Amino acid sequence: MFFVETIAVEGLGNRSYLAGGGRTAVVVDPPRDIDRVLAAAARRGVRISHVVETHLHNDYVTGGLELARITGAGYLVPAGARVSYARVPVADGDTVDIDTGLALAAVATPGHTPHHTAYVLSDDGRPVAVFTGGSLLIGTVGRPDLVEPRLTEHLARAQHASVHRLADALPDDTSVLPTHGFGSFCSSAQADGDTTTIAKEKAGNAALLTDADTFVADLLDGLDDIPAYYAHMGPINAGGPAPVDLTAPEPADPQQIAGRLAAGEWVVDLRNRVAFAEGHVAGSFNFEAEGRLAAYLAWLIPWGKPVTLLAESAEQLAVAQRELVRVGIDRPVAAATGGPQRWVPDGQRPVSFPRSTFAGLAGAHPDRVVVLDVRRDAERAQGWIEGSAHIPVHQLHRRTGDVPEGTVWVHCAAGTRAAIAASLLHAAGRDVIAVDDGFEAAAAAGLTITTG
Repeated sequence: MFFVETIAVEGLGNRSYLAGGGRTAVVVDPPRDIDRVLAAAARRGVRISHVVETHLHNDYVTGGLELARITGAGYLVPAGARVSYARVPVADGDTVDIDTGLALAAVATPGHTPHHTAYVLSDDGRPVAVFTGGSLLIGTVGRPDLVEPRLTEHLARAQHASVHRLADALPDDTSVLPTHGFGSFCSSAQADGDTTTIAKEKAGNAALLTDADTFVADLLDGLDDIPAYYAHMGPINAGGPAPVDLTAPEPADPQQIAGRLAAGEWVVDLRNRVAFAEGHVAGSFNFEAEGRLAAYLAWLIPWGKPVTLLAESAEQLAVAQRELVRVGIDRPVAAATGGPQRWVPDGQRPVSFPRSTFAGLAGAHPDRVVVLDVRRDAERAQGWIEGSAHIPVHQLHRRTGDVPEGTVWVHCAAGTRAAIAASLLHAAGRDVIAVDDGFEAAAAAGLTITTG
């Protein structure tokens, strides 16, 4: 009897897997905070005998090297991935035994990266699951443009061939277990559903239903912006990530917070956007701990910039630290908990800005309104408010001077990115109103939506 346990990394939209039998197990694409993996193995009562990577990751820092070191497991990495540490190089067709009757076979599936490798789990010789990493995803595939622009079309064609290879070689009832596709920017589109099989993908995945030329054209046309922090993940993973340190950061008092702001460092308030708008430290930025903290903070912050975290509680701070180490933001320089009244120096008060809805925007005086859309290009292409300006949120911290004069009503698709953008603009001295509303409400409110 075998098992497969999913270890979700929801903030990044990824999944890792622990799979094995009664005594031993393999870990596929582990997150950097490996204590979760070790705890899962302990609950199962299994020893981790192997750790495998489907590819050199571009969207997060792996915990594979450290997990293999701690457990003594064999560390299997695709042979084509250039790394600076000792590992077991894996080539197409290589097989390892995981437990009695349980084996793992490597299948070369280039496309997401040139060296990408999937792993087929077989029970007594019968394929039962395939760990597809960034190859065959639920309803889509991994994007092929993260390695080198000159290779993108070549990798897109390789991706088409790779997913067909998997679909042709495996039984229809084989479970497909991808790493990406649950919100990850490594996916060429977002997954539709939570579980899938080879049969379901044959019936609904465009990569398996269209010819190579059509697939490649559609895939390349739909690619969206690449998060800036991706440029740092690959080199970290190739060089060998350091062990994580999740101990509490140095406490920061109000004078230290003010000093760090004055020095141009980032002070990040983790509270929810409603609380932040009602009162916060002037100059601080709002990245909600409950949102996609790691992805958006890592995307926006200048790489290596010192960051101080402000949290409601020690628990909220600890969760944020855990998320941030997954994208290489290892140690906040300082932190404080409580609320804004405890974070500002004596004699100063927290600052605030208003929130509204699309109905509120529709009722505002048109001569006094600057509407700023901070969604990504692909989202805006589906429709935008007539007359609105457009700066994607990941560009805004470098382009605040491009925002037209006036009171800025800033919106996104649901409110989270609008809150980030509002905090950036407010810190830059602009009058701002955060539209905390779903974009579908814009037309219902009477605002004119343009497409084209």
